[in-house]
Amino acid sequence: MRQPVGNLPADVTSFVGRRREVTEVKRLLSTGRLVTLTGTGGVGKTRLALHVAADLQRAFTDGVWLVELAQLRDPALLVHTVAAALKLADLPGSGPAAVLAGQLKGKQLLLVLDNCEHLLDACAVLAETLLRAVPGLRILATSRQTLGVTGEHIEAVPPLSLPDPDTPLPPGAAARYEALRLFAERAAAAVPGFTITADNQTTITWICRRLDGIPLAIELAAVRLRALSPDQLLARLDDGYRLLTTGSRAAPPRQRTLRAAVEWSFDLCSPTERSLWARLSVFAGGFDLEAAEQVCAGDDLPPGAILDLVAQLVDKSILSRVEQDSQVRYELLETIRQYGYERLREQGEHTTYQRRHRDRYARLAARFMAEFFGPGQLAWFTRLRQEHANLRAALDFCLTEPGEAEVALRIAVDLRVYWHATGFLSEGRSWLDRALALAPGVTPARVRALWVDGWLTLIQSGPDHATALLEEAGRVGRRLDDRLVLADTTLASGVAAMYRGDVRLATGLLDDALARYRALDNPLGTAATLIQLPLAAALVGDADRAVALGEELQALSEAHDERWYRGHGLWSLSIAVWRQGDRPRASALAQEAIRLQRPFHDRLGIARCLEVLAWIATTDGHHDRAARLLGAAQAVWQATGAPLSGFGPLAGYHDQCWDQVRRGLGERAFAAARRHGTELDLEQVVAYALEEKQPASSSPRQDRPVPLTRRERQIAQLVAEGLSNREIAARLVIAPRTAEAHVQHILAKLGFHSRAQIAAWVVERRTADG
Repeated sequence: MRQPVGNLPADVTSFVGRRREVTEVKRLLSTGRLVTLTGTGGVGKTRLALHVAADLQRAFTDGVWLVELAQLRDPALLVHTVAAALKLADLPGSGPAAVLAGQLKGKQLLLVLDNCEHLLDACAVLAETLLRAVPGLRILATSRQTLGVTGEHIEAVPPLSLPDPDTPLPPGAAARYEALRLFAERAAAAVPGFTITADNQTTITWICRRLDGIPLAIELAAVRLRALSPDQLLARLDDGYRLLTTGSRAAPPRQRTLRAAVEWSFDLCSPTERSLWARLSVFAGGFDLEAAEQVCAGDDLPPGAILDLVAQLVDKSILSRVEQDSQVRYELLETIRQYGYERLREQGEHTTYQRRHRDRYARLAARFMAEFFGPGQLAWFTRLRQEHANLRAALDFCLTEPGEAEVALRIAVDLRVYWHATGFLSEGRSWLDRALALAPGVTPARVRALWVDGWLTLIQSGPDHATALLEEAGRVGRRLDDRLVLADTTLASGVAAMYRGDVRLATGLLDDALARYRALDNPLGTAATLIQLPLAAALVGDADRAVALGEELQALSEAHDERWYRGHGLWSLSIAVWRQGDRPRASALAQEAIRLQRPFHDRLGIARCLEVLAWIATTDGHHDRAARLLGAAQAVWQATGAPLSGFGPLAGYHDQCWDQVRRGLGERAFAAARRHGTELDLEQVVAYALEEKQPASSSPRQDRPVPLTRRERQIAQLVAEGLSNREIAARLVIAPRTAEAHVQHILAKLGFHSRAQIAAWVVERRTADG
């Protein structure tokens, strides 16, 4: 067998993950002649390029050659450096690029130009010269910025895959994620016997998330387990640059520490790019262009210059560009953001730009509250979810900077519907509690914060915990003659009375609140009361009034073209109709409420509707469905911390349903059905409640649609017959590299690791098809 030609170094550690990227780079090299891997420092561009190059060695008769450029500073020496790597004779001082092209003419080889970012112009000129003169040449470049050559194909190298931090991983699931696999392998090399277990899995996940999934950072962190436990390592990562300073002495200096990797990028930026990088560090979780212009512009950086500078930072892999729903946002990896913020502090400008950032998001929260009750409702929720991290950063600044707590009160109050609708009740209460402690006195901002804190506490923990806050809000509201706060506290007092089971007192208070809101011409408060009042009327037996009030809310919501209050109103109306005995209509109303709440991801509202549907199913004798709905509702209640069992008379319906279903199914069947409901995610729960599909386990593999193209199915069949890539290429009259790319694509699409799995899949499909 012919030995590979070239100078690629041997791997000393395993290559983890990157199946999709490997496949895509190979595909690009099969269709184009220049492929550039871009990405931030430490993300693994070099390692990916070397892995792909090693896989392709036998495809290039004259070899695969690595040219390391990190230590080269003089562009004039680039051609000589390439020639030396290729083991060619020294080139003349004049026209060396043409001479090099002449020496390579007629050869078939792959050239890996590693770390081109500081020699962009020279690399671009050389690449274009060689590609024009040498038809058999392919170039695979790595650079934090594209070369800008005609015909260049770009592959942005992302961080390693990570799990969602808000979704607990089941035992053994760590192996699905590249970042966790890399950490486990490098940690086992540093501490023999180390494995990811059920006890340390969450900690390791947060370590890898804290390091943005950057391979260099993860490898440096894993080595620290020689001296630290995973918990200690996570606790010390706030000062990651100092912690992650131990790398391989054989690595280039820029790859020995995380800080060196980032400083290399900083040094390649112009002064204005560095200034913008530092100012952008006040953002958290991403931003759009308008935000960057508002927060970061100044005398030295006019707003009109921000767009070009942002584009330049994207080109240099400092910023990541993310497009969602035709909107473009930009993100800084946490390690990049930390470095920029450190520079901003050194310049003494951090407070100035943090305050400007805070002011922007305070205005955003105020606009949300002013415009929420209208047609833009869902768009506002989507936007606030995108900006959640920035809202947190703004609130945190207010609570850590002296004299800013009143602004925190205003922001947290303006977000009250957001805290409620998204299920972030505990977070909203936490911000309000902290701000109230720092802002004593009698002010409009404080009294509104007291009632919002009391309202969220009432929803989540019941009236006993909320009483003191609501009573203080009422006292201060009367002292300030704040009519809106008095209406708000009357509404909250009515709901508290209903929680306690005193429905007649609740009805009187809610009637009073409704009159107050109408006098103020406040549609939002009116709608909030019309959610609660039909429920109270139904519970005292006045079903006709309950239905009339519920329909009044529907008309009010439709007049303002809003959906969130309408959905909650349908929930209370469904209970009133159920009490009347019209179960089909009650079920339809509860399901329509879920449809309205679904786009908002309103877990609390959906859980309430699941309860009603469970009661109706029980009345109809559908005990298995009722048990699953109860289990699903229970999981959502636990996630929000707001159990229905605290909701006065409704808790009685819940308990009655629970007991009846358990008797109907028996203990074991009831427990199994309820457990099945708890295991569904929110979208599966909604689909089951709406009877869109059964919550059964996913269908067998052979019943799923075939994800392969016609050509890929053809190649999979040949793999199953035992043909090699070269034999497949000969059979189909395609290049061996093309056959290899197709096989890699098939592996990636099917989630397989070997050709044997492809063969088994083909046989399985053949059997399933008869």
